[in-house]
Amino acid sequence: MQQLVALLLCLTAFLNASSEGVSAGPRLDDGRLYRFRYGVELGLNRPKGTAKGSSGFQLSSDVDISLAWRNPENQDDQLLRVQISNVQIQNAAQRSRKNNIFHGTTTESILGREKLEALQRPFVLLWRMGKVRSLYTHKAEPMTVKNLKRGAASMLMMQLNSGKMIEADASGKCLVEYKATKDQVVRTKRMDSCKNQETGFTTHSQVLGVSEKSTSVTVITLQDGFIKSAVAEETHVLSINAHQTTAAKILSRQSLSLLEVASGPVEAAGKDAVSVVKSLDPKFFSVGVISEKGKSQCKGCPSLMDTWKAIRGQLEPKSLSKSSAPRSFLTLIQQLRTASKAEILKVLRNCSKTALPQLVDAVTSAQTASSLSAILEFLDFSKEDGMMLQERFLYACGFASHPTESMLQALLDISKGKIGSNDIKESVVIIMGALVHKLCRKGGCDLPTVITVKEQLLAGPDSTQDEAEVQMYLLALKNSLLPEAIPLLARYAESETGAFSTIAITALQRYDPLLITREVRQTLNRVYHQNRRVYEKNVRAAAADVILSSDPSYMEVRNLLLSIGHLPHEMNKYMLSKVQDILRFEMPASKLVQKAMEDMMIHNYDRFSKLGSSSAYSGFMTRGGDVVSTYSLDILYSGSGILRRSIMNIFGQSNGALLHGLQVAIEAQGLESLIAATPDEGEEDLESFAGMSALLMDVQLRPVTFFKGYSDLMSKMFSMSGDPINVVRGLILLTDHSQVIPLQSGLRAAVEFQGGLGIDISGGMEFSLWYRESKTSVNNRGALVVVGNVTVDADFLSMGLEVSFDMEAALDFITTVQFSNYPFLVCMQMDKTTFPFRESVSKVEKLASGEPFTWQRTREQLVPGSEFPLHQENSNMCKKVFDSSW
Repeated sequence: MQQLVALLLCLTAFLNASSEGVSAGPRLDDGRLYRFRYGVELGLNRPKGTAKGSSGFQLSSDVDISLAWRNPENQDDQLLRVQISNVQIQNAAQRSRKNNIFHGTTTESILGREKLEALQRPFVLLWRMGKVRSLYTHKAEPMTVKNLKRGAASMLMMQLNSGKMIEADASGKCLVEYKATKDQVVRTKRMDSCKNQETGFTTHSQVLGVSEKSTSVTVITLQDGFIKSAVAEETHVLSINAHQTTAAKILSRQSLSLLEVASGPVEAAGKDAVSVVKSLDPKFFSVGVISEKGKSQCKGCPSLMDTWKAIRGQLEPKSLSKSSAPRSFLTLIQQLRTASKAEILKVLRNCSKTALPQLVDAVTSAQTASSLSAILEFLDFSKEDGMMLQERFLYACGFASHPTESMLQALLDISKGKIGSNDIKESVVIIMGALVHKLCRKGGCDLPTVITVKEQLLAGPDSTQDEAEVQMYLLALKNSLLPEAIPLLARYAESETGAFSTIAITALQRYDPLLITREVRQTLNRVYHQNRRVYEKNVRAAAADVILSSDPSYMEVRNLLLSIGHLPHEMNKYMLSKVQDILRFEMPASKLVQKAMEDMMIHNYDRFSKLGSSSAYSGFMTRGGDVVSTYSLDILYSGSGILRRSIMNIFGQSNGALLHGLQVAIEAQGLESLIAATPDEGEEDLESFAGMSALLMDVQLRPVTFFKGYSDLMSKMFSMSGDPINVVRGLILLTDHSQVIPLQSGLRAAVEFQGGLGIDISGGMEFSLWYRESKTSVNNRGALVVVGNVTVDADFLSMGLEVSFDMEAALDFITTVQFSNYPFLVCMQMDKTTFPFRESVSKVEKLASGEPFTWQRTREQLVPGSEFPLHQENSNMCKKVFDSSW
C-alpha cells in the first residue's frame, strides 16, 4: 500500500512539473500595460472596382490592455482590462473636400458625446487559453458601441499551437483553423460553418439565386508569447448567378499594432472572475462576444401610402413590359415588408381597378404575416366577379421565393371553403402542389400542413369521377414533384382518356431521370408501342420524349427507332426529327442512338426519308457566360394538316442547376371535319378542342381553353378576330435574397438582392377555311430588373452600394400552316426583337447630419434582335409560304 501511495505521489509530481514546463496559452505579465494602435476599415465596392471607387470609412484608436486578474488555480484563465481612446473617423480613400462627408467634423460630432464616452469607457474580457469567453461592459451602452468593443476583442482570439476548433467572436460561432509557428499564428475561419442569430432567406432556384464567396484570415505576429501585431482581412463577394458581374464586395480590415509596453496597474485579488469584475465596476454586465442585432429605425422615410402614390402610375397594365414596372414593384415590396396589416388594407381599398392586379402581385410577393393576412381579408373567394384578382394572388403564391407553411395552410382553407369560380378552384389546388414542392425542397416535407396537402393530392385523382377534377389533381402533382406520386402518374399514363395520359406523362418528364425506374419506362413503352390499346399521337409522342430523356436502355432506343416507318405519317416525321435533334444537340441519349443506327436495319433510306411537316428542334439562345439558355420547338400535326400539338420550351442552366423558365403548349383536336378530312387512328371520336397551357419559372399554371365542342368552335370561328388571348400577365418576384452579415469588426452589413419580372404572355389561333390556312402565335413581352443592395448602418454613419441591371425584351413564336395541298406547308418563326440592356452602380455615404455623398454610373448597350435558327427544311417551307402568300 505504501508503495502504491509513493507511486501516485511521484506521478502527480511529474504531471505538475510537465504542466509548469509547457504553457498551454498566451499570458500577460502583471503590472504591465500594452498599448496598441487599432484600426478598422470597411469598404463596399464591385469585386473588380478600384480602391478609389470604394464606399467606406476607417476608424482608428489607441487600445490599452492590461492584466486585471489571473486565476490562481489556472494561470491561463485571465481577466483583461481594455480601454479604447484617441478615436478618429475618416474616409477610407482620399476624397476631395466636396465629396468628403467627414470634412470639418470631429469624432465627438460624428458619434455624439454619449457614444464617444461609452466607447472610451474601459471594459473587461475573460481571456482563457487565448480565447475571449466573455465580455463585460455597461449594459445600457448603445448597441453600436458594444459591437465595436466586441470587434476589438475579436482581435485577441489566438492559440499557440496548430489545430481546428469551433469558437465564437463578433461574427458568430465558426470552425477556425490555426497554423502556428514560432513567431506567427494564422487564424482562418471556415465561413460556410459560421452560425449566428441572424435569419434570412433566399430564392429556391439556384439559377435565379445569389452566390456568396467569403474569406476571413487573421495573421498574428508574436513577441514574448503575446501579440506584437495582428492583421485581419474579411471579404464577402455576393453575385447574381444569372449575371455574375452584378455583384458586390464587402471588405473589412482590422489591424492591431503594439506601440509600447509600459508599467501598468497590478492585478486585483480574488478567487473567481465574476467577483473580481464586480469589484472593478459594479455596473459591468456580461454581454456576450457575438454582435447584437440592431433595431432598424427609419427617420423621415415615406409611408406605404406615399410610396404607392409615387409609383402607381408605373404599375398600370400598359407599362408591364417596361423596366419601370418591375423596378417600382421591387420598391413597393420593400415597403410592404415593413408595413402593418392596416396600412396594407388601406392601400388595397384605395387603389384603381387597373392597377389593383399589380398591387395584389406585390402584396402577395411580400410574403410577410401582415401582407398575407391583409390580402386574405381583402379577397372574397366566394364571389366569381373577383376571379382575376384571386388568380393573380394564387399565381404570386406559386412563384413565392420562400413560402411558409401558413401560406400553404391559407390555400388549404380556401380549397375547403366556398369558391365562386371553378377555374379558381382548379388554380388553388394546382398552386398548392407548387408550394408543397418548394417547402419540401427546403426541408419542410414533414410539416403538418404539407403532410395533409400531400395526402389530399395523392388521393385526389382516384377520389372523383369528374374529368376536370382529375386533371386538376394531376396538374397539382405535376407541380409537387413528389417521388411518391410517380407510381400514380405511371398508372394514369395508361389511361383511356387522352388528357389524363398527356398530363401524367409530361409530369413524369419533369422528374429527375434517376427517379424514373425501369417499371415506369416499361409503362411508357407500352403506351408508345400501343401494346394494350390505341393512344392519341400526342400521348405517344410525349411517352417517347420521356423514354429518350430518362436514361433508356439500348433495346428501348432500338425499338423506338424500329417503330419509325410504321407510325402515322406525321408521327413518323416527328420521331425522325426528334432523333436527329438528339444527335445534333448531343443530348444524353445520343450515344445510344448512334450505336443503334450502326444497324442498317434501322438506319436506312426507307426509314429516314419519310415525308411530313412535324418537327422537333433545339437550339441555344445564349451560350457561354454565366447562364446557358436553350430553346426547343416541337410541332406535331394530324394527317390532315391541322396542328395537333405545339410546344415551345425555354430552359436556363447555371452551375449545374436547371430552370424551366417557360413552356407554352398549344393543343388542338377534332378539327378534321372542318376540311372533310379523315382523323388519324385512335382520334376518330375526339371532341373539337383547342387550348393553351403555360409553365412559367418551374410552375405549371391552369390551362386556358380557346374553344371546346363543335358549337363553341363554330361560334368562335365566325367571331374570331385573331386577337391574342392573354395567358399570363403580371409581376413576378424572381430573385429574393436577404441576409445580415455580422463582421468580425463588430459592424453589420445588410444584403438584399431582388429581381422582378413584368410579363405579358398571350397566344392566339387563326383559322381560315377560305384560304385553307391556320396560324398560331405565342407572344412573350417582358421586362426584367435585378437590384442588389449592400448597406452598413452603424448608427452614427450609414453607407450603401447598389448594383443593378435591367432589360426589356419581346419573343414571338408564329406557326403558319397552309393545308390546301399535301404535304402541306408549315412555316415556324421565332423572333427576338432588339432590346436595351442597362447596368448601373451607385454609392452613398451619409452621416447623421450634413450632406450625403452620392455617386452613380450607368452603362447601356443594345442587344440586336434575331430570328432563331430552325432546321433547313423549315427555312425552305417558309420561303414557299411567303411566296404563295405574296
